[in-house]
Amino acid sequence: MTSGDFFSRIEAQYQNQLPFVMYRKPNHNMVSGLLQEDSHLHFTDNFIEKGFVFSPFDDIQKTVLIPFETSETISTSSVISDNSGKSFLTYSVASETKQHHVNLVKKGVEAIENAQFKKVVLSRQETVNLPNAQAISIFKRLLNTYNNAFVYCWYHPKVGLWLGATPETLIKIEGKRFSIMALAGTQDYKGTLHVDWQRKEQHEQQLVTDFIVDNLESSLENFTVSNPETVKAGNLLHLKTMISAQLKSNTTLKEVIRALHPTPAVCGLPKAAAKQFILEHEGYNREFYTGFLGELNYDTVVAPRTGKRNIENRAYTTSRKSTQLYVNLRCMQLKNQQAIIYVGGGITKSSNAESEWEETVSKSLVIKSVL
Repeated sequence: MTSGDFFSRIEAQYQNQLPFVMYRKPNHNMVSGLLQEDSHLHFTDNFIEKGFVFSPFDDIQKTVLIPFETSETISTSSVISDNSGKSFLTYSVASETKQHHVNLVKKGVEAIENAQFKKVVLSRQETVNLPNAQAISIFKRLLNTYNNAFVYCWYHPKVGLWLGATPETLIKIEGKRFSIMALAGTQDYKGTLHVDWQRKEQHEQQLVTDFIVDNLESSLENFTVSNPETVKAGNLLHLKTMISAQLKSNTTLKEVIRALHPTPAVCGLPKAAAKQFILEHEGYNREFYTGFLGELNYDTVVAPRTGKRNIENRAYTTSRKSTQLYVNLRCMQLKNQQAIIYVGGGITKSSNAESEWEETVSKSLVIKSVL
């Protein structure tokens, strides 16, 4: 359908206070939508349903599901840039906000030095007044600004309205083929990908990679681990490693998710101790920030490879279940005519509190650029 029809349907769904999600996968043109027919709040526990999931940071909390079978799917491939309502506001952060985060980081470093954990990811929220905020306009600007991110707008009347453009994949599973991204380390983009990484960022990246391999070794086989590479996300650079493998025949998706989430890239290591520190000391509820979201058990058609020998086999396409989940970073919640922005960073024993504060400022500017 045309982009005009697509967004008219989304607007009608929102005005009727019915759940929906619209999203675009990294480096794709098509924007997809899933419109739930009623306002019932669905959850998944075993991850065996088909639909779109939205899961909080705290893995004890339930994962929200927009079920495929009771929703309408729509899509469009022609989205026009929209700058309407963009305020180009100036921002200031209260000095007590900075001091709180600096003190928080210092507590984290002290806990690491006392061997409570090896790494912890500490975050904060920042509120921007947006009296005339329109979610669709912000979503369009996210689409046109972040081509290589998973861009989404998610709404449920009983939960809230969230938008984001995340650079990080949690897991992708197609049939038994499995891949996961380890993303860590941050610095500002200054016109080139050829940059030097400090030992702190390299160590942080290796912790994430080792955690994934160690925790999934019993569930996967035929591991392949890429070398770390520098990737661009908005105006920031990160270190990325890709891990590929095959799921063992007796492995369930629930087992994989429980082993991974929350990863050291958003929580810390060891996971339980780092998570407990976060819940006790951050001073606010992350809700769905650093949780995950995406397509669950969608049907994907796989065609045979092209070539003369395969001409007679091209009619024999196969269908596989596909799950693509993304970590909810670079996100905001729209609430009470305000945008609540969430930012954070990984803390290790060599972290500097002032530098970690500046990293959160850089990350907040990335998401503020579309307001």
